[in-house]
Amino acid sequence: MPKQLTTDYQTLAARFRPIFTRIAEGAVERELDRQLAVEPIRWLKEAGFGTLRIPVEEGGFGATLPQLFQLLTELAEADSNLPQALRAHFAFVEDRLNQPDSEERKRWFRRFTDGELVGSGWTEIGNLKLGEVVTKVSPSENGWTLNGHKFYSTGTLYADWIDVYAQRGDNGRDVIALVNTHQTGVQREDDWDGFGQRLTGSGTTRFEQAKVEAPHVYDFSERFRYQTAFYQHVLLSTLAGIGRAITRDVAQGVANRKRIYSHSNANLVKQDVQVLQVVGQISSWAYAVDATVQQATQALQQAYELHDSGDEAAIQQANVKAEVDSAKAQVIATDLVTRAATELFNALGASDTRTSKALDRHWRNARTVSSHNPVIYKSRNVGDWEVNGNEPTFIWQIGNGE
Repeated sequence: MPKQLTTDYQTLAARFRPIFTRIAEGAVERELDRQLAVEPIRWLKEAGFGTLRIPVEEGGFGATLPQLFQLLTELAEADSNLPQALRAHFAFVEDRLNQPDSEERKRWFRRFTDGELVGSGWTEIGNLKLGEVVTKVSPSENGWTLNGHKFYSTGTLYADWIDVYAQRGDNGRDVIALVNTHQTGVQREDDWDGFGQRLTGSGTTRFEQAKVEAPHVYDFSERFRYQTAFYQHVLLSTLAGIGRAITRDVAQGVANRKRIYSHSNANLVKQDVQVLQVVGQISSWAYAVDATVQQATQALQQAYELHDSGDEAAIQQANVKAEVDSAKAQVIATDLVTRAATELFNALGASDTRTSKALDRHWRNARTVSSHNPVIYKSRNVGDWEVNGNEPTFIWQIGNGE
């Protein structure tokens, strides 16, 4: 098993915190101008952020999963778009970590230590039946050829590779195809028009006779088993980071606010006990989300540590716990962070609703992140597990009903 926990968290985080500070300084401007975070992504690449989970002996940092998600929370506090933009990259790295050691795996690790990143290409929209996959990858003379298009291609505008969910044209099996973005057969569009998380690079990606190397297509059934919980944890870390950012911004806003109301409780807003109560409530909600997310990562780490143990019963139990814990955390984070993003304005004033301050981005971003993987089904899964012992939904699809 690859070495883990090669350094303590504070030492690891100290390497990246100056970059997080630079990222935070430009977050509002990027939001207002809808300016993609190309430079911040470059800073992270140059610092080796994409290699956090790669073993030290392979050129990475050997971070544990709890360490990874704590760092993603800190990054989300600076700019919540960036952890989600890197979601597919860290998931693919995790998938490689779960595969046996091989020259192909080492080759991927070398790409990542060179700064290359992976984006996502899974979701299709339009008049599709439930579970239908239109994107096809077919054998060709020198490997494979990919045709189709994807939406919600998160992170792809920043990526060198795209992790594409497709079907084989020869046998109809569901597969993953890794496609290099630096070719004419791949067209990426910045057309994501959601009201939040606007800078995640989640637009349309089109594949027209795109070339795929022979080793870069493999059965979807081979993907790492705790992937659903892993993907969810990136969103959970993003929500936890938004909670921290809300606490930061409301505390600074109250501390610096000069204008008071005639019927307030003090001559300074920062001494008004009712306002302080609001800030304390927001901080407590953010703390609860942070603690919940960090606790849930322990189950994910356990699933990783057991993945190659050969003990199928223990592996399955660990995967169930990782999924249930991530679902519980999603229920908590979705509620508390969106509430905090609204309550923030009760501690401030009408002037703080100005577009130039972009404080509304916290609610918009939190609500957008929370809309992934519907939380109502997560709480249902938790209840069904607690009452009936039925395992949660690990893999699902979306499309038109009958």
